[in-house]
Amino acid sequence: MLDPAFVRDHIEAVRTGLKNRGLDIDKALEEIATLETARRRILPEIEGLRRLQNTSGDEVARAKRQGKDTKDIQEANRARNQQIKQLSVQLESIEHQRDKALLMLPNLPHATVPIGRTAADNVEVRKHGDPPVFDFEPKAHWDLGPALGIIDFERATRMAGARFSILSGAGARLERALINFMLDLHTREHGYREIEPPFLVNAAALVGTGNLPKFEADLFKIAGEWDLYLVPTAEVPLTNLHRSEILDGRELPIRYTAYTPCFRSEAGSYGQDVRGLIRQHQFDKVELVKLTTPEQSYDEHDSLTANAEEVLNRLELAYRTVLLCTGDLGFAAAKTYDIEVWLPSQNTYREISSCSNTEAFQARRANIKYRAGGTGKTEFVHTLNGSGLAVGRTLIAILENYQQKDGSVTIPSALRPYMDGRETIGPGGQ
Repeated sequence: MLDPAFVRDHIEAVRTGLKNRGLDIDKALEEIATLETARRRILPEIEGLRRLQNTSGDEVARAKRQGKDTKDIQEANRARNQQIKQLSVQLESIEHQRDKALLMLPNLPHATVPIGRTAADNVEVRKHGDPPVFDFEPKAHWDLGPALGIIDFERATRMAGARFSILSGAGARLERALINFMLDLHTREHGYREIEPPFLVNAAALVGTGNLPKFEADLFKIAGEWDLYLVPTAEVPLTNLHRSEILDGRELPIRYTAYTPCFRSEAGSYGQDVRGLIRQHQFDKVELVKLTTPEQSYDEHDSLTANAEEVLNRLELAYRTVLLCTGDLGFAAAKTYDIEVWLPSQNTYREISSCSNTEAFQARRANIKYRAGGTGKTEFVHTLNGSGLAVGRTLIAILENYQQKDGSVTIPSALRPYMDGRETIGPGGQ
């Protein structure tokens, strides 16, 4: 959530930042400004009445000492008390409406984010490796996987519907190998603490990360009286580990990683993305989350992105890293790098990780603060997150980039220790 005081005092900067995202938010900002004006009118009135109430005790005592009747004074006190209660109810209602409106506003882009409207305006930062050159017509993973007997779309559709899949044999083993490889890399070499979080979270956790209230249609909610949702990403439970806490600034940055399945409705049509494993309702992901001070956050953002890139370096997959423009930023992000892996079937790079700095946007919603030096004034932490990586899309990239003319797939050397030394996946997928 944006800082209400910043929105109040820098309304034109907020308007410009959100318009750079391609949003028409004049009406929303006008509503917030009106509510804030009403709030600032009521606050001093309540404070003045409370000051009078605080001094009324002395007035009553003085009157009694002088032998005067205190009935009128006490009546005035009761009337003031009732007035304070009425104004407090009004204030609470106004602040609730203001905060509800603020929850629907996305984060402001960082000054270094390029202004643009669509993904076409994103800026390539770096590129690593060369796409493979085949002396045969390479297959897409949705053909290659079933041919090897390691991916089954048909049976998954029968039991769960479209955009679900079954991995079997070496396919399931490869998925598990990727999860373990990523977690080992991030915990042993990159300094993250592994967490196994719940795969269900409450609404407050999703409000904290910005998934609610705006994106409820993208979530799977548990039926009945449960206030629980299936996690859309481990970013949600990891960020909320410290919800409503005050951290010791000397312990920052805090780095977490976790594997979870992720569940998303993925409403709408995505063309060829509905084929295969690209955009599923259920998929596996290893997530990276950091909590930092504002001074650390952009250096930590760069290192988090490098940590995610290192997975692709070890797997020897060609990729590029792009800086998202204002119009392509996610709701909570102030700045995002997308890492895109090369997919031969589409003859292009496709996103496999988004690494974002949300600054204090999520921390303000989740009320996560810290004290610099462990004592003194509190302020909001900065939260960062990124896929390290999306496991299913990494599996796709391996199948398509490491496929051989005979239909087999070579296993990257970094994964062979997790596959009992196995070097290839052949027909039958055992």
